[in-house]
Amino acid sequence: MIKSLVKHGNSSALVIEKPILSLLGATPESAFEVATDGNSLILTPIRDGVRHKRFQKALEKTGKRYTKTFEELAH
Repeated sequence: MIKSLVKHGNSSALVIEKPILSLLGATPESAFEVATDGNSLILTPIRDGVRHKRFQKALEKTGKRYTKTFEELAH
């Protein structure tokens, strides 16, 4: 499916049709995590806010603890 952005005030928006939201188990009120790999936009519906917050906290802790290791691996 090819989609185009639509103007929304001073921003651009991507309209997600109801069948796609249903497939994702999301609603128009759902929160989405927005990420990118530099080439693609990745939208992930957040189904469990508590679980998501715990995961983010663990991810930040791991990032801080292993910053040097991650930097070495990146080179």
